[in-house]
Amino acid sequence: MKIPQRSLGQIRWIAIALGILALVGSGWWLNEKLGLQPPVTMTEVFQPDTQNMKEMAGMEMKPMSDHSAMESPQASLMVSPFKQQMIGVQTAVVEKRRLSTTVRAVGRVTYNEQRITHVNLRISGWIENLHVDFTGQPVKKGQPLFTLYSPELVATQEEFVLALRAFDDVQQSPLPQVHQQAEQLVDAARDRLRLWTFTDNQIEELEIRGTPTTSVTIFSPISGYVIDKTAFQGMFVKPEMTMYTIADLSTIWVQAEVYEYELPFIQLGQSATLTLESFPGETFPGRVTYIYPYLNKESRTVQVRLEFPNPQVRLKPDMYGTVLIQVDRGPRLAIPDQAVLDSGLRQIVFVAHEKGMFEPREITLGPKMGSFFEVTTGLKEGERIVTSGTFLLDSESRLMVTSNMMGALGMGGIKMEQAQMGKMDMGGMDMGGMDKKMDMKKEEGEGAQ
Repeated sequence: MKIPQRSLGQIRWIAIALGILALVGSGWWLNEKLGLQPPVTMTEVFQPDTQNMKEMAGMEMKPMSDHSAMESPQASLMVSPFKQQMIGVQTAVVEKRRLSTTVRAVGRVTYNEQRITHVNLRISGWIENLHVDFTGQPVKKGQPLFTLYSPELVATQEEFVLALRAFDDVQQSPLPQVHQQAEQLVDAARDRLRLWTFTDNQIEELEIRGTPTTSVTIFSPISGYVIDKTAFQGMFVKPEMTMYTIADLSTIWVQAEVYEYELPFIQLGQSATLTLESFPGETFPGRVTYIYPYLNKESRTVQVRLEFPNPQVRLKPDMYGTVLIQVDRGPRLAIPDQAVLDSGLRQIVFVAHEKGMFEPREITLGPKMGSFFEVTTGLKEGERIVTSGTFLLDSESRLMVTSNMMGALGMGGIKMEQAQMGKMDMGGMDMGGMDKKMDMKKEEGEGAQ
C-alpha cells in the first residue's frame, strides 16, 4: 500500500513535535526529582531590581574612612561544632600573665669617659726627669710624673719669697695699712704659684726653705693607667700640649647595640649581666646608665651604655662580649601570638561566644614578650579567643560580608552556579508559528509536483 506523500510529511512533523515534547517532559521530571532550580534567563539576569533600587535611592552615601578603604569589613559568624572540629578551631581564655624576656646584645668594653684625665701644663719649660716613662704604666694619685724647669716659675717663686720677707719687715710698723698691704702681696704671690700648678705642700716647703727651686715636680692627679703619653726627657713643652692621658679602670663602660624593636624594653637603671669568651662560665653584673638619642641607620640599632665595676681590672677596653638585659613588665593582660591576625593596619582576634558564635574584634597590642602579645585595648580578662583556625574564620567572615553586599545591590537571589549559558528557554517557544512554517513548506512541495 502506497502512503500518500502528504501523509508522510505530516507524520514526520508529528514525530518531531513528539520528540520536542518528550525532551521538555524529561527536563521537568529531572527538576522535580533532583530539586534543581529553573535556569536563569538573560532577561532575569539583566532585569533591574526596582525595589532594591528604590531603597538605595533613599540611602545617604557617606565617604569611607581610611580603614574602610584599605580593609574589607568583617561580620560575626556562627560555626557548628562539627565544622569547628573539621577546621581545627581551638580557644584560650584571656588572662593576666607575668611577662618577662631577655634582651641579648653584642657589647664592646670601653673606657669610662668620666674617669679619664689629661695632664697639661700652664707654663712653658723643659722636662728634666721623667718618672713615668711608658704607656700602660699604672700610677697612683700624687705620684711624681716628671720634673720641669721653667724660668717663669722660678721668677714667681722669688716674688713669693720677697713678699714673705717684706711682710716680716713691717711687723714692727705702727701703721695698720702697711701690715694690710704686705699681707695682700703675700696672698697674691701664693695664688700665682697655685696657678702655676704648685700644690699647697710645695708652697709650704718653699715658705720654710726661703729660697726658690730651679725645677718643680708635676704629680698625677688621679690613680689609673697611662693610656697615652707624649712626654720625653729633655723635651721643651708648652701649655697647649697634653703630656699624659690617665684612665681610671675601676669602673668601665660597655657599649651595646640593641635592635630598634627592643628599645621599648630598655630603661635606665635596669640590671644587666656581661659574659665574655675570655672568662667562660662567669658573669659580670652591671646596669644601664644611658640610652643614646640616635639610631644607626645601617644596622637599625640603638646604642645603649652600661656601667660595670672592675676592681681587679679583668675587663679591658675593646673586649667583646654578650650583654643580657632582664626585662620584667609584671602581670599584664596577654594573648598568644597565633591568635592575632595582623594586616599591617590593624590587629584582629576572634572572640568566641555561646552557641558557636565568633566575633571579629579589633584590638591594640603592646610589645611582644616571647610568644605572647601584651593587650592594651579591645579585650577583657576572662573572654575566650580563637588561637587556631583563625585564617579560615577570617575568610568565612569576609565572604559573608561580600554576600550581604551583593544582596543589598539586588543580586542576592541570583545563583551564578545555576546559570546555563547556551541552552534555549523552551517555556517561551511559539509552537504555533512553527506549524505555520511547516504547512507552507508542504504546499510548496505539492505545487512542484
